[in-house]
Amino acid sequence: MTTTAAVYAAVCAGAAACLTVGRDEGLRRARLVLASGGVVGRGPRRPWAHWRRFADRLRPEWLCLPAGALLAVLGESVLPLLAGAVGVPLAGRRLRASERRRAEDGRAAAVIALCGGIVGELRAGGQPGQALLTVGRATGALGAAEAAVLSAARFGGDVPAELRRASREPGAGGLAGLAACWLVAVDSGAGLATGIDRLEAALRSERDQRAALRAQLAGSRSTVVVLALLPVIGLALGWALGADPLRVLLHSPAGLGCLVVGGLLEAAGLYWATRIVRAAERS
Repeated sequence: MTTTAAVYAAVCAGAAACLTVGRDEGLRRARLVLASGGVVGRGPRRPWAHWRRFADRLRPEWLCLPAGALLAVLGESVLPLLAGAVGVPLAGRRLRASERRRAEDGRAAAVIALCGGIVGELRAGGQPGQALLTVGRATGALGAAEAAVLSAARFGGDVPAELRRASREPGAGGLAGLAACWLVAVDSGAGLATGIDRLEAALRSERDQRAALRAQLAGSRSTVVVLALLPVIGLALGWALGADPLRVLLHSPAGLGCLVVGGLLEAAGLYWATRIVRAAERS
């Protein structure tokens, strides 16, 4: 009798556990459905998911720290680690500038596509406001001001004023020309398609000139990079010849003096060469 009661108790406990687990799973799925709009489950949690999210948040400039730490271990000095820490914000500034330039180029290309799309819609018989509504959403050239510009086009607002406000964002300068064409067409009745077509041609020509100039300056940029890597190449050659250049640079007064003077000269040379290239780009 005792054995039978124990079996019954074990069965009841197992059934209660199964019902509890099933209820918790049902509640979890219900919360997910109500919270995320229909996602039933996320599957099993992976232990490396947190590390992947952490790795995605890391930016390339933080690689200066492990590089400095490696040199600090090899040279048995804390100076490379400090140099790596100082290089993090400098490299981050450089990378952010490159990202801004790519974003500006993409925005300029979107403005050109916007002009071409509006011309196509107008020549197909569409109205200016409807053409701007159709093409503006597709190209994304209006950026943060898209809602204001499209609202003005939809409800008869001041489209040129909204386009001029949108043109203040980086890379969207062509929208000011579009606003001028729109204003002239409204005031004088001139052909809007013809004006925007000429604006598109001018913007394409300007983009091609910038691309040609950057292609011509590619050799100068490569020279700057090679000059920046020459000290590293010199250290590698010293190791290849059996010397210990890091110990000489980091653990002797003459080496520290050469390191400071060489670092200042390297920074000045890079700054000078970069300014020359940027001045050529701006011209």
